[in-house]
Parts: sequence; structure tokens; C-alpha cells
Amino acid sequence: MSGFRAVLFDFFGTLTTAVGRGEAHADIARRLGCSPAAFYAELDQSFPARARGGYGSPAEALRRVARNAGGDPTDDQLAEALVARVAAVRADTRLRAETLPVLTALRRRGLLTGLVSDCCHELPLFLPALPVASLLTTCVYSIELATCKPDPRMYLTACERLGVRPQQCLYVGDGGSRELSGAEAAGMTAVRLVATDLAGHLTFNRDEGWTGREIPSLSETLPLVAGLPARARHARLIPVRWTAAGRRSDRGVGEASRHRRTGSRRRLDQRTAH
Repeated sequence: MSGFRAVLFDFFGTLTTAVGRGEAHADIARRLGCSPAAFYAELDQSFPARARGGYGSPAEALRRVARNAGGDPTDDQLAEALVARVAAVRADTRLRAETLPVLTALRRRGLLTGLVSDCCHELPLFLPALPVASLLTTCVYSIELATCKPDPRMYLTACERLGVRPQQCLYVGDGGSRELSGAEAAGMTAVRLVATDLAGHLTFNRDEGWTGREIPSLSETLPLVAGLPARARHARLIPVRWTAAGRRSDRGVGEASRHRRTGSRRRLDQRTAH
């Protein structure tokens, strides 16, 4: 038995292909009175603070970015740009071909699945409409927790919601936000996705010194959790519910108190069935 009860994933660049900004973002910049280059530079440098909610509400955050980039939008221009911004980030998002099959296979094997993402206001708004939503048992967003990876709270919140210990979790990510070393520090086993398309991925604060295991495809997640009992392999797939407000309802998953780490972590090759 592998010992894993849950698999947690990053979103951008992990469940999705490499992300870059489409032309719609340049149009938004011009609507706000900014040059696209200045707007992009401000988005990049402000991302960690915005992803923690440090720039305030969606409207306050976009106005501040615009002003720092040389714009001074009216309220009407800002309102239009806010709607366009969600659509633009959604348009940049393409799920990997293997994402849905892998998540479906994990759920059918009886494993819990979760998302742990550094993101601004846009992702929680459009993710519920994606086909991946019903296959994720819980979602942890930095914008809602007011902190970013590698803060242990990002990982431990997922564990608490799923009712598992960190040692029972496999974490898969492309390495942005120092998420891999953060997951390991929280007590999880982490693997880095090194898909070929990620060379051009928009990322911040990468785990440059990562020396742990790497996988070339999300499909390689499945062998890492092999060895579960036969009765778990045929577990019924339980749909995940969403609230009317578009947020996840983790009812049925259960809330668990935080667990202390016990014993030393086992290496990945010791936990993986051969």
C-alpha cells in the first residue's frame, strides 16, 4: 500500500498547460489608460501581494495596478475591465489532456483530491464552471486565505478540510511559488511536473533548488499512488457540490482538527509500490 489518502495539485501550469497572457490583456490595459508593457510589469511585480488580498477588493486591486502603470480609469472603465479581466484569465486557461482522466482515476481509486493555488480574485470565480470542478474534493485559494505558498497554512488547510495528515498527501506542482519545498516542509511528499510546454510558463518565485522526484506527465501520478486495496479501486465517485454563491461546499468531506506530525517522513520511493 502506498500510504497516500489524498493527492493535491497546483492549478496554473499543473492541471493546465503553460499559461501566458493573451491579447485580451493588452486590450484591458488600453481601456484602463495604460500601455500593455507597463500594465504587465505592474501585474508581475504586484502578484504576490494581490494573491494574498493585499490590494483589497477586485476593483481596488485593478485600480491600483492601473494607476501604478500610468492609468487613471473612470468607475465605468474599471467596471468593464473587471469583467474583461476574469474572461481574459479564463481564456488563458487550458486544461491538460490528461487532467480529467487522472482526476477521475484517482477518485475512483478512493483517493481524495484537492487544489492548492496562489491566485487572485479571478480563479475562484470561473473554476466552478470548469469540468475539473466536480473532480476536486476541496480547493484552497491564497486570495481567500490571505497568504501564499509556501506558507504551511495553504497545505494544512487542505489537510484539515480533507481529514488527512500531511504525511498521507502527495503534492504535484510545476514548482512556482516554492510550492514543492513548502509542501515537503509541511510534511507532504512532493513531485515536480516537468512537462515540455512549461518552458514558456508564466511563473513566480520558482523552486529553483528542487532536487526531488520529477514526472513528465500528470499521468505519472497514478503509479505513485498504486497499491491501494482492491476494494478502494472500485469506490463510487461521489460528486462535489457547489454553493449558490459559486464557492465549494465541502459537506460530506468532513472537517478534521489539525494533526501533529508523527515520526519522520518516508522517502517517495519507499512509499511507492513497485
